[in-house]
Amino acid sequence: MSDPPWKKKPKQRSVNQLPRARPEGLMPGKPQPVAGNSALPDYQTYALHPRLKLLATMLGGIGLYAVGYLFYHRLLLPLLLVPGGAYAPRVLRDYLLQRRRAALTQQFKQTLFSLSSSLSAGRSVENAFREAVVDLRMLDPDGRGDMAKELGIICARMEFGQPVEEALHDFSKRAGMEDVERFADVFSVCKRTGGDLVEVVRHTSSIIGEKLEIQQEISVAIAQKKFEAKAMLAAPLAMVMFMSLTAGDYMEPMYTGMGIVISTLALAGLVLCYRWTSKIMDISL
Repeated sequence: MSDPPWKKKPKQRSVNQLPRARPEGLMPGKPQPVAGNSALPDYQTYALHPRLKLLATMLGGIGLYAVGYLFYHRLLLPLLLVPGGAYAPRVLRDYLLQRRRAALTQQFKQTLFSLSSSLSAGRSVENAFREAVVDLRMLDPDGRGDMAKELGIICARMEFGQPVEEALHDFSKRAGMEDVERFADVFSVCKRTGGDLVEVVRHTSSIIGEKLEIQQEISVAIAQKKFEAKAMLAAPLAMVMFMSLTAGDYMEPMYTGMGIVISTLALAGLVLCYRWTSKIMDISL
């Protein structure tokens, strides 16, 4: 006879069947960052949401139609400018990508200072990276910063036994930033050769931090020039609108005959000035 259910012994589970703690930053049901790079973010590109892309295209087309109507005062002729709204998602994507990379640069600077202070206090490399996550969370309680997520990925990879220098090199490839690549190379060489990691990280952090501060000062210095360039581009549109509203009879010849050709040339010159000023103000730091 078989034993009653209350006398049965619980089934023994092997060590491999026991549940394991999940490192921070890894979620069940999602690709694990240590398995490959397909699920990891790429900071050299920016993918717009389809709705945001459609919205940018619509707003760009409406804006170009409004500019065309301002120059031609006709209903059908400005429709030729509407297809140019397809360029608006690219402008928005480049702007969002530049803002994201600038924020990542500042967060990387804060990470370097946190690593330097942790290593100087006698913590190990692994604990220094874990402490850097805590420091960034204090500055960004929501944890939406890209650098905090990257540090979480690095700590998760260390939990799976991957060397920290390999995780840093993978991050540097996806970031596409010279400072991150240099830090990863210096960190890797120092780990292999057994150098003074604390002094190397402190010195590297100081140099990169000073460089980032200089870049920030340059960005602030040219911010006024960028605003002036945008104001100069908006001035002709404001002038044409003002003249159209206050002196319609004076502007009437610009909407018929040869005036349409002159308006088209003026509009083309405005577009060329926009491209020119954009190239001049696009300073790679």
